[in-house]
Amino acid sequence: MASATTLRSTLSDEELQKLVALTKDVDSIELKLTVPERAQLFAIRALGLDPLQAQLRQVFFFDTPDLVLDGAGVVVRARRSQKKGDDSVVKLRPVVPSEMPPSLRRSPNFGIELDASPKGFVVSGSCKGVPAEGSVLEAASGRKKLRKLFSKEQQALYTEHAPEGVVLDDLSVLGPLFCLKLKSTPEGFNRRLVTEMWFYPDGSRILELSTKCEPAEAFQVAAETRAFLTSKEIDLGGEQAMKTRTALEYFAKSFKNGSKKAATGAKRAKSTRAKAATKASEKSAAS
Repeated sequence: MASATTLRSTLSDEELQKLVALTKDVDSIELKLTVPERAQLFAIRALGLDPLQAQLRQVFFFDTPDLVLDGAGVVVRARRSQKKGDDSVVKLRPVVPSEMPPSLRRSPNFGIELDASPKGFVVSGSCKGVPAEGSVLEAASGRKKLRKLFSKEQQALYTEHAPEGVVLDDLSVLGPLFCLKLKSTPEGFNRRLVTEMWFYPDGSRILELSTKCEPAEAFQVAAETRAFLTSKEIDLGGEQAMKTRTALEYFAKSFKNGSKKAATGAKRAKSTRAKAATKASEKSAAS
């Protein structure tokens, strides 16, 4: 979890001034910490978390195989959540809050959040939607157009910021990933703590701890949260991993490897056919 001390020690004076200025323009702040795999089981036990109380989620991202949207700072995602239903989001990251249109800022479906971790901070703008129940699975399975998952407001935001020619319905499905999400208030901590465990197809995991707060209380909450986690001997010094970034890079690599295998298979098939044709020709000439 990013603390006031951590942020001040890892940021330059200019970056710190930028962070302080940004806290005045965002709607909320989320403080995050990812726990190294070697320390995840200890962290879960130390915080007294019960995995059976967690909500199961299925997460899908949509992008081109070479992540053109990601390169343009656009994230398109949809989720299925146990006992909650489907949701979707079009996210811009990073954004400058003062450059967002006032009409968009006034929308109840749009929010600007600053995510801070020991690695640094980033500001994103998210436009959220609630598609019809069952739509995410239908779209991911190819039985429904992807655009049906997103409201007109979301589609307009996408069209404005996506690279020209990258059509929503033509995006590839990157996923699914499975995730467990648990909200709790651990003993000794007077704030809501959110725990997410993301499971990747290669067997790796990301455990993220987070808590949200108002911009005006960010540094105080960061210090209190760090003190609490330290008292529980949670590893705060591990390498920080980004859930979305890790997912996108994994699936992009899978697409690339899949294309290579397909190309290799086609080349071998072509070679086999050529050999068979040559053999048949030789046999015909001999007879």
